[in-house]
Amino acid sequence: MSSLMILVAGPYRSGTGDDPARIAANVAAMTRTALDLFRAGHLPVLGEWYALPLIEHAGSTGIGDTVFDEIFHPISRRLVAHCDACLRIGGASTGADEMVALARANGKAVYFSIDAVPPAQ
Repeated sequence: MSSLMILVAGPYRSGTGDDPARIAANVAAMTRTALDLFRAGHLPVLGEWYALPLIEHAGSTGIGDTVFDEIFHPISRRLVAHCDACLRIGGASTGADEMVALARANGKAVYFSIDAVPPAQ
């Protein structure tokens, strides 16, 4: 299989109480998974990589404000359309589950384990 562009979908805010350290731990888990995908020959992406700099630049004053909501999930929704697959990691997350549903609706492959992702050649 050739290299795939894979959206890593996992919890961002879920279960954190919006605690910055817990959110950072969720992003770190997705980033570690992205590194594993990269090392397997794929092109990983996280919606957070696109959304967070735009949210900051647009003047968000905090998680869940109008600017945050305008950008955060819509970025990932758009990314799904450009990705070949979605890798769902971590615990409960309405947003990550939405990305899985969108991937399936768009005929994209969905994986629930890095071991299930075919290696790139």
